[in-house]
Amino acid sequence: MITAQAVELRIGARVLLHDASFRIAPGDRIGLVGRNGAGKTTLTKTLAGETQPTGGKIVRGNEIGYLPQDPRTGDLDVIAMDRVLSARGLDSVVRQMRETEGAMASLDVETHEAAMERYPRLEERFLAAGGYAAESEAETITSNLGLDDRILAQTLGTLSGGQRRRIELARILFSGVETLLLDEPTNHLDADSIIWLREYLRHYSGGLIVISHDNELLRAIANKVFHLDGNRGEIDQYNMGWDRYLEQRETDERRRRKERQIAEKTAGTLLAQAEKMRAKATKAVAAQNMIRRAEKMLSGLEGVRASDKVANLRFPKPAACGKTPLTASGLSKAYGSQEVFTGVDLAIDRGSRVVILGLNGAGKTTLLRILGGVEDADQGTVNPGHGLKIGYYAQEHETLDMDATVVENLRHAAPDLGDTEVRGVLGSFLFSGDDADKPTRVLSGGEKTRLALATLVVSSANVLLLDEPTNNLDPASRAEILGALSTYEGAVVMVTHDDGAVAALNPERVLLLPDGDEDLWNDSYAELVSLA
Repeated sequence: MITAQAVELRIGARVLLHDASFRIAPGDRIGLVGRNGAGKTTLTKTLAGETQPTGGKIVRGNEIGYLPQDPRTGDLDVIAMDRVLSARGLDSVVRQMRETEGAMASLDVETHEAAMERYPRLEERFLAAGGYAAESEAETITSNLGLDDRILAQTLGTLSGGQRRRIELARILFSGVETLLLDEPTNHLDADSIIWLREYLRHYSGGLIVISHDNELLRAIANKVFHLDGNRGEIDQYNMGWDRYLEQRETDERRRRKERQIAEKTAGTLLAQAEKMRAKATKAVAAQNMIRRAEKMLSGLEGVRASDKVANLRFPKPAACGKTPLTASGLSKAYGSQEVFTGVDLAIDRGSRVVILGLNGAGKTTLLRILGGVEDADQGTVNPGHGLKIGYYAQEHETLDMDATVVENLRHAAPDLGDTEVRGVLGSFLFSGDDADKPTRVLSGGEKTRLALATLVVSSANVLLLDEPTNNLDPASRAEILGALSTYEGAVVMVTHDDGAVAALNPERVLLLPDGDEDLWNDSYAELVSLA
């Protein structure tokens, strides 16, 4: 499957991982966990062969199915279902069969006869590649991931980032490969799809590594856990399920702390005694031996887990604005013949809090993009009120310049800030030293989230448009953003599947898509959050 031998990973001068050896065998369902920025995404990308390790060796067996956090497909003109079928080479023959069926209905005799002669050969190729059973399997997978016929008939370029990511996940699951590397696979999935995916992966017979902050997913599927410690640059391997891992990890840490306390006390006694003896020439050798013994005792200790740092997040003091800084009327959007939503009206008052709910594909992200001026509506208008200053957080991080460095992105967001202030803000978001000068494209999903949030903090925005702001965040970082959200004084329009984010927002109103119905928030809508 995959064997890693003494692997080292670096980004610039920073060592993410050193001397790591492990194996992914059939039946291994490994949960890869660790804080944001520890190197989980870099490790899976390297295991998939998309980058090379700076040291050591990785040996791969058969083909690998790799789902990155931000999948990029080459041809956005490809039909979504064809993209899924391409995993087994079925896309080409299905497309030719479809075209031939049309030619068979032609009134032109020559065209009709040529199509009649060609069709049996195409069908033979189709059956050899798995045929109707394989096509049915693809339809089952896509359906369970919330991809309906309307979405599957569209080209990839007309789909949202979340929809494209589900297409890639469906393609990987349909491929039948023996090894899966999945980076946050539950992002953009509704509750029913997450439940289905848990069961699918729980019964998966090959080997897999999954990066996830979803405890329920890890509890359901993992029979091994790899903890990537970003402070020590090491992988702690646990041959056990999720709940036992949590217990064992705490037990290990208590043991390490106790051993260190005892060793430090003993070494301190030896060093104090050696200091007294050094003054006497006859005991100088004995004193040196004591010092060496104390140093050896301390150097042989296992590293104690350092306290994980958390970004210090506080949303900005909103700039002054009028009573209603943002309104929209009659917004409609369609992609080709596919209508997304129509006739949406919205008024965002100063300090108001609105949550947008709707099934996947209902246009939630599209509406935020239109409100943020990133995309144009087909019909209707967005009207800025007096003093409007928008801060837009995009779930696919489109607001970041991937070719710029971390510090350059923040300078673009706050050109009036001096270099010391810029680096101070980045430091509070855990980008210090060389990390601030890294290209944004090499950041993990959680690090990109932190950087995008940092640009909001310096924006003085009075209306925040937040699209799944807690995706890719570890529990401590998620708690920090929810605390900041609950104390923000400006207006917020948010799209989320996270119950905790809605509770922190404490919304006044809800907008339901695709119909555009607006209502006062009540507890009955809370049940729809994880489903929407």
